[in-house]
Amino acid sequence: MSDPRFTPITGTEMPRYAGAATLMRLPQVLPGAPDWEDVQIGLFGVPWDGGTTNRPGARQGPRQVRDASTMVRNVNRASGINPFALCRCADIGDTPVNPADLADSMARIERFADTVCASGILPLFVGGDHLSTLPVMRAVSRRIGPLGMVHIDAHTDTWDSYFGGQKYTHGTPFRRAIEEGILDPKRTVQIGIRGALYADGDDGWGREQGIRVIDFDEYRALGLEQVLREAHAVVGSAPTYISFDIDALDPAYAPGTGTPEIGGMTTHEAQLLVRGLDGINCVGADVVEVSPPFDPGGNTALAAATLLFEILCVAASGVAKTEA
Repeated sequence: MSDPRFTPITGTEMPRYAGAATLMRLPQVLPGAPDWEDVQIGLFGVPWDGGTTNRPGARQGPRQVRDASTMVRNVNRASGINPFALCRCADIGDTPVNPADLADSMARIERFADTVCASGILPLFVGGDHLSTLPVMRAVSRRIGPLGMVHIDAHTDTWDSYFGGQKYTHGTPFRRAIEEGILDPKRTVQIGIRGALYADGDDGWGREQGIRVIDFDEYRALGLEQVLREAHAVVGSAPTYISFDIDALDPAYAPGTGTPEIGGMTTHEAQLLVRGLDGINCVGADVVEVSPPFDPGGNTALAAATLLFEILCVAASGVAKTEA
């Protein structure tokens, strides 16, 4: 039964181009608000791209995705899931950031995420570049231990450093997460990886740690059902984080991103993949790397908003089953 306090505004009552832009037209409930402790899934933005090494602009992603998400409706036609009837969801605002200081921004993001997790709220955010995931994962892991992960991306993001030793970029978050003990590599699967490398074996470190890497050629060879069977087997029933980099999509579908790679997924393939994650013990998730300056038609933001909804359906289904 839907809670009227956490029900999205319908397009039959308020035109989709009107009213305040919130994620999926949900009510905004900020930390400390009277309804804060009742929120089960908190959707928020991380408006920051301090870890970007190529095309900037992902700091503007959350605002653009909020606008695009006015097209989201209540019921997933394919799965039949209505996440807003299963869980109390809200737009809980944006994390504080410091665009002039990478370390300070990461600390601010982590403090915000820690507040979310301390209240028992499942975090689901829109980035921002992929380094934003690291401080959020730290907060999630602090309470439940090492996480498994389903990571959908064109890149492994397990490089060690960039530009003479910079350890914190959008290409390094999951190496740092493994080193910090917050990500279990043996319960991590990366799907959709593609693109050229700087050197032979450049992406070998993650495999050596035990990550199951399914590059996009293998994905096509195996087929969706086999990939999903492997993903479920890898993460099992333990707490798992879902991270979706929008550059997993072919740039024909998502041009607005910092490091595009041709030969990627269609939007429909991505929807089917995320839907197939239903049943995973999702404890946090994100959609990252949407860069509006490179998205003149708004297709990338719309794809991100729609995939965020697909992930929300998976997360809400899991929360509802846990509390049943």
